[in-house]
Parts: sequence; structure tokens; C-alpha cells
Amino acid sequence: MISDTPKAAIYQSDDFAARLRKRYAAERRFKMYGVVAIGVALGMLAILLTSIVGQGYTAFAQHDLALEVFFDPAEIDPQGSRDPAVISNANYGALARTALQAVFPEVEQRTDRRRLTSMISNGAAFELRQMVIDDPSLIGTRKQVRIPLASDYDQVLKGNIDRTLPETSRKVTDQQIAWVDKLVANGQIVNGFNWRLFANGDSRDPELAGLKAGLVGSLLTLMVTLGLAIPIGISAAVYLEEFAPKNKLTDLIEVNINNLAAVPSIVFGLLGLAVFLNAFNMPRSAPVVGGIVLALMTLPTIIIAGRAALKAVPPSIREAALGVGASPLQVVTHHVLPLAMPGILTGVIIGMAHALGETAPLLMIGMIAFIVDTPGGFGDASTVLPVQIFMWADSPERGFVERTSAAIMVLLAFLIGMNAIAVFLRKQFERRW
Repeated sequence: MISDTPKAAIYQSDDFAARLRKRYAAERRFKMYGVVAIGVALGMLAILLTSIVGQGYTAFAQHDLALEVFFDPAEIDPQGSRDPAVISNANYGALARTALQAVFPEVEQRTDRRRLTSMISNGAAFELRQMVIDDPSLIGTRKQVRIPLASDYDQVLKGNIDRTLPETSRKVTDQQIAWVDKLVANGQIVNGFNWRLFANGDSRDPELAGLKAGLVGSLLTLMVTLGLAIPIGISAAVYLEEFAPKNKLTDLIEVNINNLAAVPSIVFGLLGLAVFLNAFNMPRSAPVVGGIVLALMTLPTIIIAGRAALKAVPPSIREAALGVGASPLQVVTHHVLPLAMPGILTGVIIGMAHALGETAPLLMIGMIAFIVDTPGGFGDASTVLPVQIFMWADSPERGFVERTSAAIMVLLAFLIGMNAIAVFLRKQFERRW
């Protein structure tokens, strides 16, 4: 039966208009949900970054004591032999304490003097010793030097320890705060860039703790990871996508690669502990072991992304190359791989970002060790930035709180720099067809 109602009348009916308005309203709500979700994500990111920067930016500056130190020959080199062994074993802490006590001659009681000299960091003696070792002519002279201020007093000056709290609620007494204020009024406490944060290794004293060992260890570990994961991952992706026969064996390999991408990272740490350390007796806490473990962890990501990039290259590229006489290997190396390189580099970026922030597998192979000296090679004991952050976050001192946030900022800057290099290379390889 044919309806007598014209089609135009159906599309212009009130029922149709209501359904159309309902559909448009649903689309607007969906867009609004998307905008709200993005806004919430950006808000959470802003809160996180604000918290990290707010707690960590003060770590990039540090207060020092500016004191006139007398390099007493009777203390440093009584025999005048200039023997490096004698100079190195002198009591340089006594020189720093004498210089500070000269500023407060009214402090005479032993207890008060002990409180006064607690303002001097333990690292002052090491820095004074290094100055004399570098320049023995300082012996017997007076010189204005800058020595590190102990962390608690540094935190008071930065406002991280509230001086308005009752004396029993803070580590620094009212008397010590008065001494700090006098030194500030005399210009004997100076604030400047915290070079120790980047020049020193780890330390039990917050004012001396630095990131140098962690930075070098992270760089060495990532060099091993890149050197293994990139060539092996790209080669595996090319073989599986372009050359491997389609049979049950390759299907099993593909399934296992996809499953490995979802395996918890600590499992790779257990693998490194059982195989590389226990079975192969490789050095514990070494960047070479950490790099191998991280390379195994990132290989599935690189292989999966590489195969997806190769698959995205149009078949016409392969057919055209084969049509002009190119061999299958030439098709892949001269035509397919260059066009797939931007996508492959995207997988490398994701894999390296994952590796740079990993802590659990490195803890399993012993990279949680307290490392003061900077590693000199791939086999030396080392730590990495994520482990350094983990260790500092576990320390109760207020000075380590700001250093933890500062280390996170450095890690993020390191990651952004790596990503910027990878994005630049991806743009260089990018081609249109």
C-alpha cells in the first residue's frame, strides 16, 4: 500500500524535528563530556606540576656561610713538609668552627658552642681540604671562603621551616635562629645557585646530596638500552612483518610479544637477577645489567609499534619497487623502512620514556645501593635518577623533600630533552607519498 503523504511532509513533521533536536543535543553533550574530561586531566596535571615545582624550585638555590678562615699551619702541616698525606688528614672542621666562633665571641659555654657550630655542614671540612690540596699556598693565610650551611638552617631561611612555631615543634632553637639572623645582617650568609646539586653524588646530609651519580648512571644505562633495543627491535619488526612466513610458529611469536608488553616490569627485574647476576655473574648495580634489563622490557613496545608503522606503508610502494626490479631486501631498506621510520621512532620514544622512569626492575638488580662516586664505565656500581628519587623520598629530613621534587624536575627535563631529539629525528625522516 502506497502512502499518500509526501516525503517532504515526513521530514518536516514535528516528530522528526523532535528526534533531530534530541540527536543534536546528544552530540553537544558528548562534546561537552570530552571538553570536561580534557579539562579535568589538564587540571590534575597542573596540580601535580605546581606541587612538584612549588616544593622543588628552592633546591636550585642554597645558602652558604661566608667566613674568614685562617689556614693554620700548626693544624694543617705542623712539620712544614707539604706532604699531601699530612695535608689530607688535617682537621679542617676545626678551622671552620674557629672561624664561626670568632664571629660570636660572646658564646662561651660548651653547650652553646656545640649548638653554634652545628650550623656548619659536615661537608665544610671536605671542601676546605680540597681547596688546600688544590692550592697548598693557602697554608698560613687568611681567606674569605664560602662553606655550606647545614640543611636545617638553610630550610629556615627558605621558609620551609616555620620559625613562628613553638620551639619544641622544630629542630632549630630560638637562639640558633637569632644567630642566623645576625649572620644574615652581617652579610655572612649568602644565597646562590646550588652547584652541589649537580656536582656532587649522594650524601646523608641534604645540603651535600647531589644528582651527578644518578645522572651519569641514567645516561650510561640508557646508552646500553638504546644500543640493544633499537637495532634488535627494528630488525625483529621488519622480519616478522616483511619476511617471516605466516605459520603457527610466527603466530605463537606474535602472541608472546603482545603478552610481554603487558608483563609487570618487576618480572623483568627478577629475570635480570636470576639470569644476568646469578647465572652469568655479571656485576651487580652496573649500568650494563640495568641497560640489558630495560632493553628486554622495551623490546615488545618497539616491535609492536614498528610492525604497525610498516603495515601502514601502502602496498603500492612495494609493488612499484618490485616492478622496477628491486629485490625484496631493497624494497624494505630503500622504500618501506624510510617511510615507516616516523612511526618506528614514535615507538622508540614511548619505549625509552618507559625505561627512563622505571624503578622496580633496577631495584631487583641492586641499583638501590648508596652511590657517592660517579660511575666511570658500564661495569661500575651505579644508580639512576628514578632510584635516587625513591631513596630521597624515603628520607625524613626537610632538605630531602625539596631535593626529591628537584630531582623529579630534572628527570622530567631529561625526558623532555630526549623526546625533543626523537621528535626532531622523526620530522627529518617524515616523507609524504
